[in-house]
Amino acid sequence: MNGDQSMASSGHEWWRRAVVYQLYVRSFRDHDGDGIGDLHGVTDRIDYIAALGVDAIWLNPCYPSPNRDGGYDVADYVDIDATYGGLPAFEKLLTAAHERDIRVMMDLVPNHCSSSHPWFQEALASPPGSAARARFHFRDGRGPDGSEPPNNWRSTFSGSAWTRVTGLDGPEQWYLHSFDATQPDFNWANPDVAAMFDDVLTTWFDRGVDGFRIDVAYAMVKHPDLPDAPEPYDNPYMLNQPGVHDIFARWRAIADRYGRDIALTGEVWLSPSEAVDYIRPGRLHQVFYFDLLLQPWRAQNFRASIDGIVTNRIVTNAPNRGGSPALTLNNHDVHRSVSRYGLTAPEPMQTDDDTVRLIRPRGRVDVELGVRRARAAALLLLALPASVYLYQGEELGLPEVLDLPDDARRDPIWFRSGGREHGRDGSRIPLPWRAGGTSLGFSPPGSPAPWLPQPDWYRRFAVDAQQDDPASTLAIYRAALRARRRLFGDADFAWLDAGRDDVLAFRAGRAVNVTVMGDEPFVPPAAWGEIVLRSHGVSPMVVEADSSAWLTGPGSTGDD
Repeated sequence: MNGDQSMASSGHEWWRRAVVYQLYVRSFRDHDGDGIGDLHGVTDRIDYIAALGVDAIWLNPCYPSPNRDGGYDVADYVDIDATYGGLPAFEKLLTAAHERDIRVMMDLVPNHCSSSHPWFQEALASPPGSAARARFHFRDGRGPDGSEPPNNWRSTFSGSAWTRVTGLDGPEQWYLHSFDATQPDFNWANPDVAAMFDDVLTTWFDRGVDGFRIDVAYAMVKHPDLPDAPEPYDNPYMLNQPGVHDIFARWRAIADRYGRDIALTGEVWLSPSEAVDYIRPGRLHQVFYFDLLLQPWRAQNFRASIDGIVTNRIVTNAPNRGGSPALTLNNHDVHRSVSRYGLTAPEPMQTDDDTVRLIRPRGRVDVELGVRRARAAALLLLALPASVYLYQGEELGLPEVLDLPDDARRDPIWFRSGGREHGRDGSRIPLPWRAGGTSLGFSPPGSPAPWLPQPDWYRRFAVDAQQDDPASTLAIYRAALRARRRLFGDADFAWLDAGRDDVLAFRAGRAVNVTVMGDEPFVPPAAWGEIVLRSHGVSPMVVEADSSAWLTGPGSTGDD
């Protein structure tokens, strides 16, 4: 399939201010009735996505995979798993999306593959020192009998980052896996790996894909000596190694050869000062700026994080100054913002990872408060001068499912940690399309139960329960996405003085955003304009507590 030429000629550098809708395909919509979402299900609901007003969709991995880690264990990088409908389903979705001026981004997983990938199976069948093993990180163990791992590195999913191979003559070498043991890390110092991924990118760009979100983009290259880490849970040798930028320069050159507006967006969990290096000219188009996602519901924290974007020049709209940040408050790896912002009684967590405490907290949640704050945060986010990534279901105000039965859990984090860490399943529950029915409209009638169980309370958040309600979360998202680009545009960002520490106010483009993160309402000065869109409340002159509003000058409206 060739790239869509009408889209190639429109929307130059569309990614700088794009809104991208992330699709966890297994949980979006089940078309064929097997309890698992698929690409035909996405096509069935493409008009729902178009009605939101997004510029692109990002498909979580839908390649052939044993699915030990939600598809991030890839067995074949240039095909589509039959579970999701195979390549014909992908081609149909790509056509339907492009017909609606929606670009399609895929998820690239270059740090590791599945242990069932042909290369790794060949490596297991080959002797130490072989060319097949050189594509991965195989090492002899430490100790007199090699029974200890080669170093002290820890897996992101808990436990050692090394697993020992058992050969015909007993235990032998170890291999590195930053995540699950079924996800061996590639050795990016090996030219075979670079050549293979050149072919992967070329194959999908030839098929018309508009870009990639790159999984753990900052961790592909390891220190060549694989030394012990000074702190196992803060390992500088496992991430942000200099060689990673050579890979991205190579990929950028491939993308640029196509003469159409392809976007490469990196998942980079680094500080703003480090992340900006990934979007210098000739590298990635975007990196995720996760710092905002990590902040508690507190105005001072949000302001400091936003300053990290706008005052450190991470945001730039000049084409020759490199890339730009991608902002998000939700994704498939973190607890939904409703539950993070509505958390009223945190529980102790059994983890050594401080980031996990921030992105997947547990405890008692005030759902009403969380929905109110999450809606306010969404308006604030959409007013900022950057690209925004939304995660399916956040437009419905879905909370995190924290009480998933243990026997239903699928996340390898749960199993590798011995149940100490609950993992990410609660953000991946299949969507509720209808308030009635056994699967809430996720699957056709009479289908088996969805792959993860939906709680009964999901019904109140269903699409059909919100579709015609002008005060619903869905309506707020649709209205904000309609008005966003015209109101806020690409103009310079400037803070406004609200006279209160719990109120964030800024001007960008033709509009002002006001977010109240305290308990008292706020009356904006008349000079800021009139309220044209709000996350909560009805007063024409007041921004309520835990809410956001967009204001414009006299004569302007928030409608198209």
